[in-house]
Amino acid sequence: MLGGEIRSPQAFDTARLALMDALAAGFLALAYPECTKLIGPAVPGTVVPFGVRVPGTGYVLDPVDGAFAISALIRWLDYNDTFLAKEWGHPSDNFGAILAVADHVSRVRRSRGERPYAVADVLAMAVKAYEIQGVLSLETSLNRVGFDHVQFVKVASAAVAAALLGGGQEEVVNAVSNAWLDGPALRTYRHYPNTGSRKSWAAADAASRAVRLALFAQRGEMGYPTALSAPRWGFEDVVLRGAKVVLAQPLGSYVMEHVLFKVGYPAEFHGQTAVEAALRLHPEVACRLDDVERVVIETQESAIRIIDKNGTLTNPADRDHSLQYMTAVALIYGRLTYEHYEDPVARDPRIDQLRSKMTVVENEAFSRDYLDPAKRSIANAVQVFFRDGSATERVAVEYPLGHPRRRAEAKPLLLEKFRQAVGEVFPERRAERIYSLVALDPELPRLAVDDFMDRLHRP
Repeated sequence: MLGGEIRSPQAFDTARLALMDALAAGFLALAYPECTKLIGPAVPGTVVPFGVRVPGTGYVLDPVDGAFAISALIRWLDYNDTFLAKEWGHPSDNFGAILAVADHVSRVRRSRGERPYAVADVLAMAVKAYEIQGVLSLETSLNRVGFDHVQFVKVASAAVAAALLGGGQEEVVNAVSNAWLDGPALRTYRHYPNTGSRKSWAAADAASRAVRLALFAQRGEMGYPTALSAPRWGFEDVVLRGAKVVLAQPLGSYVMEHVLFKVGYPAEFHGQTAVEAALRLHPEVACRLDDVERVVIETQESAIRIIDKNGTLTNPADRDHSLQYMTAVALIYGRLTYEHYEDPVARDPRIDQLRSKMTVVENEAFSRDYLDPAKRSIANAVQVFFRDGSATERVAVEYPLGHPRRRAEAKPLLLEKFRQAVGEVFPERRAERIYSLVALDPELPRLAVDDFMDRLHRP
């Protein structure tokens, strides 16, 4: 698959949107010190020949730290793309490894008088990384046994990083086998009572580890043929309790073509349609909050498992993964931004008062359609009941904004999201040049990667 050619124009067009969207999420994250304190050189003052430029910053890092920094920025606000199946995840997490390695290798090649990678090579590797992570997710669930989806980021990033470093099949296999041997992180940091900021840098940790393993493989470090299947000691017996790692379909470009974009609000994707439904009800409900008797949210089984949260929510990482919190904010404020997860908004007593009146129930049809390959819906329905016996209409939304079925509707909003994000980081004239290059310029795929990263750098 890694040596194969991507022939789908739709996949390449979507990959460009995915790169643009990932950069937008990263630029917006630069406003948050809790994120920026984690990125940069492991040892301040380190000088790295042929170093990786971290977009929107002045950092020049080695490929391992570069992969961490780029992926941490992309992932921090929970505003990057998503793919949902039996496992869920955020395929653009892989851009940290792809951009870091492609930039580094391009600079080394240029110093030797060789051709650097082009942005088209980045897009092709993105299609492949998305496909590896996503097809693994179709039938192999880590969350059901308590482990985190970023293991699939590590595997996918290890594969494409090894290939970008010039490795052949042996090096790719060796890097991937070591990624499986690492084992997955626990999901502890995503769930009560331990929900915390690690969920925002866990994918960065996986991407950077993948690059390190790929570098080892390029130096001749061995792989392990039965890392998955070894009786008693292999990944399948130890982690999956005897279940098999399954590739549900041949690897191609399916995942990139079906990826979900977050264009409306930074919220866990299983709850996006609940927010849309709540926003429709906001004008009717916001003026009658004291009269609300109960709020019923119908959702899919996966959402109940991961974002059905009652009780105290202790930090923004907890709140942006609470179905009730995001729905309450949308009903009260008529919008949802990352600032709504932080103080002072989080101290608004109306939010917890409304949350306490919410009931979350599984709609079995929603759960079936969520896993149906022909639909892949992420449905929610919201209805508000008042003390006088009246009620709002039941508003159901099957497909969130950003779903492939609503791609045309989402594209203008993706462009605006990127324009706004670039404007937050760069002076106006430079921001407009970057926007035009990334969003509009037909020559972007032919641009050298190191040149591209230089244009996004802010020394």
